[in-house]
Amino acid sequence: MAESKTTITVSVNGTEHTCQVAPRTLLVDLIRDDLRLTGTHIGCEEGICGACTVTVDGELVKSCLFLAVQADGKDVTTVEGLTPKCGTSRLQESFRGNFALQCGFCTSGMVVAADALLRENPDPSEQEIKEHLVGNLCRCTGYLSIIDAVRAAANQEVTS
Repeated sequence: MAESKTTITVSVNGTEHTCQVAPRTLLVDLIRDDLRLTGTHIGCEEGICGACTVTVDGELVKSCLFLAVQADGKDVTTVEGLTPKCGTSRLQESFRGNFALQCGFCTSGMVVAADALLRENPDPSEQEIKEHLVGNLCRCTGYLSIIDAVRAAANQEVTS
């Protein structure tokens, strides 16, 4: 027997989408599979790694723990929504210029989380950056370059 579907309307990166989803469809699956926005990564599927971080109505959420039906009528922003039509954002350029990415798997979630922080607090201290990014794991960089990148973006300084 086929699972019943629910119609939802969600704005993703400023574009409204009406979708048919099963009640248990995760937001990350809607974003990646249905909308083909693959910048949001699936990592641990337990809300621990932060690779799937997006914002819903401006609040950070782990999209692997958030049901698509919960996004009905809401605004979702993925890493693609933070990228200008031409080029890269100051934050993205800062990540590149400060060598704050290696394998790149955590990068989209880190950038979304860092962007949310900078929108809330345009000049965070190192400690505030660390506290804000605690829900995002990186296995490659050791975090120092990520913290440097966020500070540089806050100060509008890109080192490379």
